[in-house]
Amino acid sequence: MKEFNEDYIKQLHQLIESGDHEQVLNDIKDLHPADIAELISNLGDVDESLFVLKLLDDETAADVLIELDEDERHDLLEHMSNEAIARKLEQMDADDAVDVIQELDEEDREDIINRIDDVEHAGDIVDLMQYGEDTAGGHMSTEMIVVNENLSMPDCIKVMRQQAEDMDEIFNIYVVDDENRLKGIFPLKKTITNPSASKIKHVMEPDPIAVRTDTPIDDVALDFEKYDLVEMPVVDSIGRLVGSITVDDIMDEVREQSERDYQLASGIARDIETDDSVFLQVKARLPWLLIGLVGGLLNARILNGSGAEDALLKVLPGLAVFIPLIGGTGGNIGTQSSAIVVQGLANGSLELRHTGKHLLKELGTAMLNAIMIAMLVCVYNLVLPTDPNNIKIITMAVTISLFCVCIFASLFGTIVPILLEKFKIDPAIATGPFITVTNDIVGMSIYMTVSTWLYQTFSNLMG
Repeated sequence: MKEFNEDYIKQLHQLIESGDHEQVLNDIKDLHPADIAELISNLGDVDESLFVLKLLDDETAADVLIELDEDERHDLLEHMSNEAIARKLEQMDADDAVDVIQELDEEDREDIINRIDDVEHAGDIVDLMQYGEDTAGGHMSTEMIVVNENLSMPDCIKVMRQQAEDMDEIFNIYVVDDENRLKGIFPLKKTITNPSASKIKHVMEPDPIAVRTDTPIDDVALDFEKYDLVEMPVVDSIGRLVGSITVDDIMDEVREQSERDYQLASGIARDIETDDSVFLQVKARLPWLLIGLVGGLLNARILNGSGAEDALLKVLPGLAVFIPLIGGTGGNIGTQSSAIVVQGLANGSLELRHTGKHLLKELGTAMLNAIMIAMLVCVYNLVLPTDPNNIKIITMAVTISLFCVCIFASLFGTIVPILLEKFKIDPAIATGPFITVTNDIVGMSIYMTVSTWLYQTFSNLMG
C-alpha cells in the first residue's frame, strides 16, 4: 500500500486547484483503487474528491467507491448525478452495487436502476435488494460459474470458459441439476486429473456446505471460520442455487460488527466515526452518560438514605475509604464476565442451551475470585487499618461486602448478555456502562446493608 505524506497531499491540492487534469491523472493512474480511496480520504474535500474521481474510467471509479468509507462514499454520491452513479454501478458486482445504492434515497434508487443499460445486471441488483442487510442473501453475489451435472467434461470446460469471461475471480464451480438445485462443487483440478470423465456428476464433490438466503450473516461468518472457506454457495428454501458469498464480504461484516460491539461496550449508542460532527457525537454518547449520572445520583441517595447511612459513616469514617473499591471491583468483575459471554455467543462457543452449565462454571470462578479478593483486603485492613479503633467491624464489613459483590457481579454479568441474546438484543450492550452502573448501585447497597447490620450487631453485643 502506498504511503501519502503531507508534501504529496499538498502538491495534489495545488494541482487540483490549478485544474491540471493531465498531471493529476498521471499521478494516480497506476495506483490501486484502495490507495486512491485512501488518497480521497486524505483530501478531505468533496469537490476535490469528485475532481479525482471524474478523471478515472468508470470501472476504476467503481472500485474506488467500493473501497471508500460509507460516510465518505455517501458524501460523494450526493454530489454525483444519477446517470454517473448508474454508470459506476454497471461496473460493480451486483452485491457491491446493492451496498452502494442502499445508501441513497428511495426515489433516487429507482431512477438510477432504470438508467442502468445492462437490464440483466439491473435485475440482479433488484433481486438482491429484497433480502435483509443482515442475512446471507443481502451479502451474496450472483456472479458465479454454474454447470449442469449431466455435462461431459469437454462441454463443461466450454461453458466454464464462456461464463468466466465476465468474472474477475473464480473460487468454485457450482454444479446444479436440471431444476437448478445445488448438487456439488467441481474443483478445477478435476479438469486435469479427470479429463475424460463422462459426466461432471461423477467427479464433483457432492453435498457442499451451503447456507440459505435468510441465514443471519453472523452465523455465516461462523461457518466460514469453522470450515476454513473462501467462498460459500447460497440456496433458497428448496435448495436452488441463487448466489455465493466470498470471504472478503464476510471480513467486512466482521470488522463492522466488531466496531459496533466495541462502541456499544464503551457506552456509545450508535455507529460513530472520528470525523462525525459534534452534534452526532454528543447524540451518540450522551444517553449512556446520563444513565451513568442517574446511577451516581442513586448511589448518593443510598449513602444519604434516611440518615442512617450518613450517621454510620460519621461513626465509622473508615468505611468511606473503601466505597470506590467496592464499586470498582464490582464493575470490573461484571464487565469481565459479560465480555466472556458476549465473546462466546459471537464465536459460537457458548450456546443458549448450555446456559446452566456455564452459570455453574461462572459461579465456581466467582467463588474462587471472591475468596482471594476478600482475603487480600482482609489482610490489608489488619496490617494497615484505616480506623484502628474500629478495625474489626470495618475489616468484616469490607471483606463480607466484597465477597458478596464479587458473586453478584459475576452472575449478573453472565446472565444479562444471555437474556439480551434470547430477546434478540445485541448482548454487547451488556459489557458497557449498563453493567458498571448496576453493579455500582447494587454493590453500594450491599456495602451499606452489611455495614449497618454489623454495626448494630456489635453495638448490641457491647451494650
